[in-house]
Amino acid sequence: MKVLYYPGCTLKTKARNLGDTAVESLALLDIELEELSRWNCCGAVHSLADDDLIHLVAPVRVLIRALEQGGGRLVTICSMCYNTLARANRVMRDDPEKRKTINLFMDEEPDYQGEVEVVHLLSMFRDEVGWDLLRERIKIPLKGLKIAPYYGCTLQRPREVGIEPVGRFDLMKHFIEALGAEAVSMTSADRCCGSYQILGNPEVAKDASSIILADAGKSGADALVLSCPLCEFNLDRNQGVLFEEGRISKVVPAFYFTQLLALALGVDPRRCHLELNSEASIGLLRDKGIIAS
Repeated sequence: MKVLYYPGCTLKTKARNLGDTAVESLALLDIELEELSRWNCCGAVHSLADDDLIHLVAPVRVLIRALEQGGGRLVTICSMCYNTLARANRVMRDDPEKRKTINLFMDEEPDYQGEVEVVHLLSMFRDEVGWDLLRERIKIPLKGLKIAPYYGCTLQRPREVGIEPVGRFDLMKHFIEALGAEAVSMTSADRCCGSYQILGNPEVAKDASSIILADAGKSGADALVLSCPLCEFNLDRNQGVLFEEGRISKVVPAFYFTQLLALALGVDPRRCHLELNSEASIGLLRDKGIIAS
């Protein structure tokens, strides 16, 4: 099966451990991720201003490229890209006045009516791949690993585009269990990590991330699993700083869901870009016998 997908900017640079492991894993599940041609940045965040239509141009152009490439469906991997594209798509589909304005402004592009369905890869696992098939293909079960699902802000909000209702975390729970690991619940699974505040107001972001990591530690989790590059930076790569500053007392590494999938499917760890993760992440995998020491 061939699936059209949008990689986004970060998956080509600092989050290759998210993007490349998705491509490798899906190939082992007989699914070819066909990268959207001529894609551009989606804009990263959906504007909070109702009349800020200029910020819809970038994601709508991505959706037009998907339609031109014959894709009635566009799969995303990064949760922020998913949220931005899905929300822009709803505007174009459901708001005739804004749709008309955007299409008139993009006069060199064909008109877009919201025809493309934007899907997050996790939803595709649930709805099309299925947990039973995933279990059948696992070669290295992640036994002994306790993992807490972390959704962050953008996988469930707003509810119109959420991959499942706010407060429910069944999708990631079933995903984790299909890999052979134990899913651990925590109250901060949908709490903001601080997001872009790490750039403009780092103390606020550090406080936000510390609350989540402290909660993960209390829940007994060995690690977090997530799908957002910014969350990964705040909650994994910046974790050493938080520990040194005394904001957290226990290190709880974070992994992209595609990395754990790739390792469980038997992808060579050297192809999973673990060098982009924190040292604690690699150490945990070694301690659990998932990768060689």
